[in-house]
Amino acid sequence: MFNKNIFSARILALRKSKNMSQLELAALLGVTRTQISDIENGKTTTSLERICILADFFNVSIDYLVGRTDITNSTNPSN
Repeated sequence: MFNKNIFSARILALRKSKNMSQLELAALLGVTRTQISDIENGKTTTSLERICILADFFNVSIDYLVGRTDITNSTNPSN
C-alpha cells in the first residue's frame, strides 16, 4: 500500500542527503519548486514517471520510495 507520509519523508531525506535544493530537484523532474515543497509536505504526490526518475537518481527502489520496504535498493540489500 502506498503511504504518502513515508513517500514525502523519504523524498525530503534523500534530497537533503545529496545536498540538493528544492529548486535543483524540481529542475530534475521538470516541475516547480512549489511542487517539490508540496510533495515533501505530504500535500501531493507525483507521476509514476517521476517516481521512476527519483528512484534512478537516488539509486533506491520504487518500493522504498513508496514505503513498501525499508530496504533502499532491492538489487543490493546491503544499502
